[in-house]
Amino acid sequence: MDETPAFTIGIEEEYLLTDVETGDLARAPDSLMAVCREALGDQVSPEFLQCQIEVGTGICDDIGMARADLAHLRRTVAELAGDYGLRPIAASCHPFSDWQDQSLTEKARYRELARDLRAVARRMLICGMHVHVGVADEALRIDLCNQLTYFLPHLLALSASSPFWKGEDTGLASYRMTVFDNMPRTGLPPHLDGWADWRRSVDLLADLEVIEDGSKIWWDLRPSENFPTLEARICDVCPRMEDTLTLAATVQALVRALWRLRQRNQSWRRYDRFLLSENRWRALRYGATGGLIDFGAGRIAPLTELVEDILDLIGEDAGVLGAFDEVARIRTLAAEGSSADRQRAVRDRAVAEGASQAEAMRAVVDHLADQFTAGL
Repeated sequence: MDETPAFTIGIEEEYLLTDVETGDLARAPDSLMAVCREALGDQVSPEFLQCQIEVGTGICDDIGMARADLAHLRRTVAELAGDYGLRPIAASCHPFSDWQDQSLTEKARYRELARDLRAVARRMLICGMHVHVGVADEALRIDLCNQLTYFLPHLLALSASSPFWKGEDTGLASYRMTVFDNMPRTGLPPHLDGWADWRRSVDLLADLEVIEDGSKIWWDLRPSENFPTLEARICDVCPRMEDTLTLAATVQALVRALWRLRQRNQSWRRYDRFLLSENRWRALRYGATGGLIDFGAGRIAPLTELVEDILDLIGEDAGVLGAFDEVARIRTLAAEGSSADRQRAVRDRAVAEGASQAEAMRAVVDHLADQFTAGL
């Protein structure tokens, strides 16, 4: 029997900084980053573009600890940014700003990334949310990575928050994914035959100086290069902190549930990456509203039905982890629709009330800024 993993949890979120007067993107002044670092230490850092900022919780024993830490991070960033006439939003794409107007953060790793990826990197005006779950055993980490891949489209569908790009409705729920997919080494992870298989692939590319290390492999789910964790990277960043916690707790409970199956010499059924990619497409296209393919039943099932299947699988584990209330909220997310749906509703309401397209997009930014601090 495997030793019980710690199943610790850590959450990283990337935010966009907007001008309080215009709603447009604004660069983070060096002095803002300085006071943020003074208040939050290494839990805050600049991101690829100067209009972005990243935060990360510490290693948390449970979702309650993660809640307290993330609330402190969001609250502090909002308060300090406010002193500079800025408001953070947690959405994976800004509703109307243009990537061509943004400036690169002056940092060696970002300059190197821009040099290597050229125009592909310049369009990276996107933000995500990453969830780390502690799994110290390397072989177990790979086994659970292979199984957890099945559920990645479900997580994306629930988190989708990027329907707009440069002021236009893209018709997608997560436009972020289409931008990110232009990068190399992205998408669903391949099936890995074990830890040695993973390391051989990473080391081959590193020896050829194609990449530095495994941190330059940007799959939707990967063994973290820097921590003994599985890192789920599929999710759009969530405007509401409560939704972030729901999805993070769901990832944690899924990892534990798959480990529990392994203890019984069982595993989640395996499907070809080609089929799983179809669900990934449906998730980024429709978010919570279009349904995903239930491969076992051979039909497209509504997300409200699929989350019940997930809850049947992970309910016991959510209880053990002290996260049952957070996990149970995936019912609410599936029923309400994603942030992409809410953003469109704000836009449509503003237009119906006589707003111009530009005014309607500004209303969406205001909505996102209000949600950033809701409940803190």
